[in-house]
Amino acid sequence: MNILMVYPEYPDAFWAFKTALKFIGRKASMPPLGLLTVASMLPKEWDKRIVDLNVRPLTDEQIAWADMVFVSAMLVQSKSAQEVINRSKAAGKKVVAGGPVFTNMAHLFTGVDHYVKGEAEVTLKPFLADLAAGTLKPEYSSTVKPQLNDTPIPMWELINFKDYAFMLLQYSRGCPWDCDFCDITGMFGRVPRVKPVERMIAEFDSLYINGYRHGTIFLVDDNFIGNRLHVKQFLKESVVWQRQHNYPFQLTTEASVDLADHEDLMLLMQQANFSKVFLGIESVNIESLLGCHKDQNAKRDLVAVVKKVQGYGMQVYGGFIVGLDKDPPSVFDKMINYIQNTGVVNAMVGLLQAVPGTDLWNRLEREGRLLEDSSGNNTSARLNFIPQMDREQLIAGYKRILSTIYSSRNYYQRIWTFIKHYHPTSKSRIKLRELVAVIKSSWHIGIVSNKRWLYWGLLVRTFFTKIKAVPVAIELAIMGLHFEKVVSDVCKEE
Repeated sequence: MNILMVYPEYPDAFWAFKTALKFIGRKASMPPLGLLTVASMLPKEWDKRIVDLNVRPLTDEQIAWADMVFVSAMLVQSKSAQEVINRSKAAGKKVVAGGPVFTNMAHLFTGVDHYVKGEAEVTLKPFLADLAAGTLKPEYSSTVKPQLNDTPIPMWELINFKDYAFMLLQYSRGCPWDCDFCDITGMFGRVPRVKPVERMIAEFDSLYINGYRHGTIFLVDDNFIGNRLHVKQFLKESVVWQRQHNYPFQLTTEASVDLADHEDLMLLMQQANFSKVFLGIESVNIESLLGCHKDQNAKRDLVAVVKKVQGYGMQVYGGFIVGLDKDPPSVFDKMINYIQNTGVVNAMVGLLQAVPGTDLWNRLEREGRLLEDSSGNNTSARLNFIPQMDREQLIAGYKRILSTIYSSRNYYQRIWTFIKHYHPTSKSRIKLRELVAVIKSSWHIGIVSNKRWLYWGLLVRTFFTKIKAVPVAIELAIMGLHFEKVVSDVCKEE
């Protein structure tokens, strides 16, 4: 059987990094890990192909080749996903859909023949059994939260590593916290499930053996430190593996702010060559944090949290939200000041979105405050509910945050603030594409753009005070072009 697995296109939002990708000669930021993993679950005798629309377009010939078309998507990819479904149906193909948006928001789509909802380790098996028996049903779903012991290694041979800026692996699912706006606990539960340490080491091996070297791996966990006892053992083994293989990978992940409470974990992350961590900071207003059940943040000094993590050689990517019910009018200036003073260079500031499967969605539905489905875009000026703050004031304040923190002068000042507190410890080698990025950025930013003096000023100061941080300074300068484009698009929204 011929199975065509299609990954829909991302819009040019925060995580797409489309502008920055041009500098390193990559076509997309990350591969479709879910489809690559599902491919390994399908019968070995089947022929499988993956088409990532973020890398190349889908052709009529590819659709004609397929016996079935599999589609997996996030909410932000919905428009592209429906287009794939329409083309496949027009060609007379059966469409099988799975993944987060098809699990939680199947009502958005038409033309899907079979939904495989929930976690594929549970729901794919009965689908395959019914397919073999000729008794397929329209939907396969389960609320079972499987252990990850038998989750197969992704089928890396279906992609070209050189198309992507970094690779993805998943160590755990679930998060112990219960933030009211987050759908993770609804999907994956509050008891983090982890892969065995030996399985994770085997996944490192699989990337290495397949030729992925001197690159970045993003561990796409909901909360990397959700199971602290187990993650400590995994980190210890990762340190050994990296040392034995001469540190071929830089690692990055997502975690809750209580990471800063555990210096033993941060030290191990440093030794395992972690260079970045995304923290869900969300708000600088304590009442807002308590109101959305983000108690773990409300009781901590969030400035100290960032400084501590940066001190262990990791850039902090920060997630922030405005539009929470307890947000006062002063929240916009407070957030600007916090981001600037802590040196959170990559600050993903989003307007609150209510999504199905969350406590927030259920509460707003009871209160009659829902307006429409969420777009899934982390950086959009579109509200899908009636806020407590005046709507126009909220949207104007949101746009002001973005335009302020991503103005050229403030952005470069923030890079410098970060570098002053940053202690680079990455043991990875300089890659050819990074040298190309240096040349391109020197021309496009250092000569052609109106940011040339900011660019050279940053590099000169970094060179003479913290020379090991020069590659990071250049990387962040390039990222600034992407954020500038995203902010411009948001501020144009009506």
